[in-house]
Amino acid sequence: MIKAVIFDMFETLASLFEGRTYFSEHMAEDVGLPHTEFRKAWHTTEQGRSCGKYTIEEGVETALRLMGNYKKESVTLLAGKRRESLEDTFRVIPEDSLDLLKGLKERGLLTGLISNCYSDEREFIINSPLYPYFDAVMLSYEQGVCKPDPEIFKRAADKLGVEPGECLYVGDGGSDELFAASKMGMKAVQTLVFHDMAYEPHVPCGVLSEFPHIYKQDELYKYL
Repeated sequence: MIKAVIFDMFETLASLFEGRTYFSEHMAEDVGLPHTEFRKAWHTTEQGRSCGKYTIEEGVETALRLMGNYKKESVTLLAGKRRESLEDTFRVIPEDSLDLLKGLKERGLLTGLISNCYSDEREFIINSPLYPYFDAVMLSYEQGVCKPDPEIFKRAADKLGVEPGECLYVGDGGSDELFAASKMGMKAVQTLVFHDMAYEPHVPCGVLSEFPHIYKQDELYKYL
Protein backbone atom coordinates (compact mmCIF):
# COMPACT_ATOMS: atom_id res chain seq x y z
CA MET A 1 0.00 0.00 0.00
CA ILE A 2 1.36 3.40 -0.96
CA LYS A 3 1.58 5.72 2.05
CA ALA A 4 3.96 8.36 0.69
CA VAL A 5 4.77 9.97 -2.64
CA ILE A 6 8.30 11.31 -3.07
CA PHE A 7 9.07 13.75 -5.86
CA ASP A 8 12.07 15.03 -7.72
CA MET A 9 11.90 18.82 -8.25
CA PHE A 10 13.30 19.90 -11.60
CA GLU A 11 11.50 18.63 -14.71
CA THR A 12 9.02 16.96 -12.34
CA LEU A 13 7.20 19.74 -10.49
CA ALA A 14 8.93 22.75 -12.09
CA SER A 15 11.15 23.20 -15.13
CA LEU A 16 14.53 24.85 -15.61
CA PHE A 17 13.57 25.27 -19.26
CA GLU A 18 10.84 27.77 -18.42
CA GLY A 19 11.63 31.34 -19.46
CA ARG A 20 15.29 32.38 -19.46
CA THR A 21 17.54 29.31 -19.56
CA TYR A 22 21.09 29.67 -18.34
CA PHE A 23 23.47 26.79 -18.88
CA SER A 24 27.22 26.47 -19.33
CA GLU A 25 27.25 27.76 -22.91
CA HIS A 26 25.49 30.95 -21.80
CA MET A 27 27.90 31.38 -18.90
CA ALA A 28 30.94 30.92 -21.15
CA GLU A 29 29.62 33.43 -23.67
CA ASP A 30 28.96 36.04 -20.99
CA VAL A 31 32.59 36.00 -19.84
CA GLY A 32 34.14 35.51 -23.28
CA LEU A 33 35.48 32.00 -22.75
CA PRO A 34 35.42 28.99 -25.10
CA HIS A 35 32.42 26.86 -24.17
CA THR A 36 34.06 23.43 -24.40
CA GLU A 37 36.86 24.34 -22.00
CA PHE A 38 34.55 26.23 -19.64
CA ARG A 39 32.06 23.37 -19.56
CA LYS A 40 34.80 20.95 -18.49
CA ALA A 41 35.95 23.29 -15.72
CA TRP A 42 32.36 23.95 -14.60
CA HIS A 43 31.54 20.26 -14.46
CA THR A 44 34.56 19.50 -12.28
CA THR A 45 32.80 21.52 -9.57
CA GLU A 46 29.40 19.85 -9.98
CA GLN A 47 29.77 17.26 -7.22
CA GLY A 48 30.99 19.93 -4.82
CA ARG A 49 28.18 22.30 -5.77
CA SER A 50 25.59 19.56 -5.36
CA CYS A 51 26.84 18.21 -2.05
CA GLY A 52 27.41 21.46 -0.19
CA LYS A 53 31.15 21.88 -0.65
CA TYR A 54 30.78 25.03 -2.75
CA THR A 55 28.18 27.79 -2.85
CA ILE A 56 27.24 28.75 -6.38
CA GLU A 57 29.62 31.70 -6.18
CA GLU A 58 32.45 29.45 -4.97
CA GLY A 59 31.72 26.97 -7.76
CA VAL A 60 31.88 29.69 -10.39
CA GLU A 61 35.09 31.07 -8.89
CA THR A 62 36.70 27.63 -8.84
CA ALA A 63 35.81 26.98 -12.49
CA LEU A 64 37.17 30.37 -13.57
CA ARG A 65 40.38 29.86 -11.60
CA LEU A 66 40.86 26.47 -13.24
CA MET A 67 40.82 28.32 -16.56
CA GLY A 68 43.08 31.09 -15.29
CA ASN A 69 40.33 33.67 -15.87
CA TYR A 70 39.09 34.55 -12.40
CA LYS A 71 37.54 37.98 -11.95
CA LYS A 72 35.32 38.91 -9.04
CA GLU A 73 32.92 40.74 -11.35
CA SER A 74 32.59 37.61 -13.50
CA VAL A 75 31.50 35.60 -10.46
CA THR A 76 28.89 38.23 -9.60
CA LEU A 77 27.64 38.32 -13.20
CA LEU A 78 27.29 34.55 -13.67
CA ALA A 79 25.78 33.84 -10.25
CA GLY A 80 23.35 36.72 -10.76
CA LYS A 81 22.21 35.50 -14.15
CA ARG A 82 21.65 32.01 -12.77
CA ARG A 83 19.34 33.49 -10.16
CA GLU A 84 17.47 35.43 -12.84
CA SER A 85 16.87 32.15 -14.67
CA LEU A 86 15.67 30.48 -11.48
CA GLU A 87 13.29 33.37 -10.89
CA ASP A 88 11.59 32.43 -14.16
CA THR A 89 11.39 28.77 -13.13
CA PHE A 90 9.77 29.44 -9.78
CA ARG A 91 7.61 32.39 -10.82
CA VAL A 92 5.50 30.17 -13.06
CA ILE A 93 5.15 26.93 -11.12
CA PRO A 94 2.26 25.14 -12.85
CA GLU A 95 -1.02 25.09 -10.98
CA ASP A 96 -1.19 21.39 -11.86
CA SER A 97 1.86 20.74 -9.70
CA LEU A 98 0.36 22.58 -6.74
CA ASP A 99 -3.00 20.90 -7.27
CA LEU A 100 -1.33 17.49 -7.29
CA LEU A 101 0.41 18.10 -3.97
CA LYS A 102 -2.80 19.46 -2.46
CA GLY A 103 -4.75 16.46 -3.75
CA LEU A 104 -2.30 13.98 -2.28
CA LYS A 105 -2.49 15.68 1.12
CA GLU A 106 -6.30 15.62 0.95
CA ARG A 107 -6.08 11.87 0.40
CA GLY A 108 -4.04 11.52 3.56
CA LEU A 109 -0.80 10.67 1.79
CA LEU A 110 2.61 11.85 2.96
CA THR A 111 4.73 13.75 0.47
CA GLY A 112 8.48 14.10 0.16
CA LEU A 113 11.06 15.79 -2.01
CA ILE A 114 14.51 14.57 -3.05
CA SER A 115 16.41 17.06 -5.19
CA ASN A 116 19.98 17.34 -6.36
CA CYS A 117 20.53 21.08 -6.13
CA TYR A 118 23.09 23.84 -5.72
CA SER A 119 23.00 26.63 -3.15
CA ASP A 120 21.04 29.03 -5.36
CA GLU A 121 18.50 26.37 -6.32
CA ARG A 122 18.11 25.49 -2.64
CA GLU A 123 17.19 29.10 -1.86
CA PHE A 124 14.44 29.09 -4.46
CA ILE A 125 13.11 25.66 -3.47
CA ILE A 126 12.67 26.49 0.21
CA ASN A 127 10.97 29.77 -0.66
CA SER A 128 8.65 28.29 -3.28
CA PRO A 129 4.91 27.71 -2.82
CA LEU A 130 5.59 23.99 -3.27
CA TYR A 131 7.77 23.68 -0.18
CA PRO A 132 5.06 23.76 2.55
CA TYR A 133 3.36 20.69 1.08
CA PHE A 134 6.32 18.37 1.76
CA ASP A 135 6.53 16.29 4.93
CA ALA A 136 10.18 15.47 4.27
CA VAL A 137 12.71 17.37 2.18
CA MET A 138 16.10 15.98 1.19
CA LEU A 139 18.16 18.57 -0.68
CA SER A 140 21.57 17.30 -1.74
CA TYR A 141 23.19 20.64 -0.91
CA GLU A 142 22.04 20.23 2.71
CA GLN A 143 22.40 16.45 2.97
CA GLY A 144 25.92 16.19 1.55
CA VAL A 145 24.81 13.25 -0.59
CA CYS A 146 23.30 13.15 -4.08
CA LYS A 147 21.07 10.92 -6.12
CA PRO A 148 21.52 8.14 -7.10
CA ASP A 149 23.16 7.31 -3.75
CA PRO A 150 20.66 5.08 -1.91
CA GLU A 151 21.37 6.94 1.33
CA ILE A 152 19.36 9.99 0.31
CA PHE A 153 16.35 7.79 -0.52
CA LYS A 154 16.70 6.00 2.81
CA ARG A 155 16.82 9.30 4.68
CA ALA A 156 13.62 10.42 2.97
CA ALA A 157 11.74 7.25 3.84
CA ASP A 158 13.02 7.36 7.43
CA LYS A 159 11.95 10.98 7.79
CA LEU A 160 8.50 10.10 6.50
CA GLY A 161 8.31 7.12 8.86
CA VAL A 162 7.52 4.62 6.11
CA GLU A 163 9.19 1.65 4.47
CA PRO A 164 10.64 2.08 0.97
CA GLY A 165 8.04 -0.37 -0.35
CA GLU A 166 5.32 2.01 0.83
CA CYS A 167 6.70 4.85 -1.30
CA LEU A 168 5.96 5.95 -4.84
CA TYR A 169 8.86 7.86 -6.35
CA VAL A 170 8.19 10.31 -9.21
CA GLY A 171 10.92 11.89 -11.32
CA ASP A 172 12.03 12.69 -14.86
CA GLY A 173 14.78 10.07 -14.54
CA GLY A 174 17.89 12.26 -14.37
CA SER A 175 20.80 11.10 -12.18
CA ASP A 176 19.54 7.50 -12.51
CA GLU A 177 17.01 8.37 -9.81
CA LEU A 178 14.29 5.96 -10.96
CA PHE A 179 16.64 2.98 -11.03
CA ALA A 180 17.99 3.95 -7.60
CA ALA A 181 14.50 4.32 -6.13
CA SER A 182 13.44 1.00 -7.63
CA LYS A 183 16.48 -0.78 -6.17
CA MET A 184 15.49 0.62 -2.78
CA GLY A 185 12.13 -1.11 -3.16
CA MET A 186 10.11 1.97 -4.09
CA LYS A 187 7.60 1.98 -6.91
CA ALA A 188 8.94 4.38 -9.55
CA VAL A 189 7.13 6.42 -12.21
CA GLN A 190 8.76 8.55 -14.89
CA THR A 191 7.16 11.93 -15.47
CA LEU A 192 7.28 13.36 -18.98
CA VAL A 193 5.20 16.42 -18.13
CA PHE A 194 8.04 18.81 -19.04
CA HIS A 195 9.94 16.52 -21.40
CA ASP A 196 9.15 18.44 -24.59
CA MET A 197 10.52 21.69 -23.12
CA ALA A 198 14.08 20.39 -22.78
CA TYR A 199 16.64 20.74 -25.54
CA GLU A 200 19.95 19.06 -26.31
CA PRO A 201 22.48 18.70 -24.87
CA HIS A 202 20.65 19.44 -21.64
CA VAL A 203 17.88 16.81 -21.74
CA PRO A 204 18.22 15.21 -18.27
CA CYS A 205 16.93 11.81 -19.34
CA GLY A 206 15.37 10.06 -22.29
CA VAL A 207 12.15 8.06 -22.16
CA LEU A 208 12.74 4.94 -20.08
CA SER A 209 10.82 1.85 -21.13
CA GLU A 210 11.50 0.21 -17.77
CA PHE A 211 9.03 2.47 -15.96
CA PRO A 212 5.43 3.63 -16.36
CA HIS A 213 5.00 7.20 -17.57
CA ILE A 214 2.78 10.16 -16.84
CA TYR A 215 2.25 13.05 -19.26
CA LYS A 216 -0.04 15.09 -17.00
CA GLN A 217 0.28 15.58 -13.25
CA ASP A 218 -3.13 14.11 -12.41
CA GLU A 219 -2.29 10.86 -14.22
CA LEU A 220 -0.22 10.01 -11.14
CA TYR A 221 -3.31 9.07 -9.14
CA LYS A 222 -3.70 5.79 -11.04
CA TYR A 223 -0.43 4.53 -9.58
CA LEU A 224 -1.41 5.02 -5.94
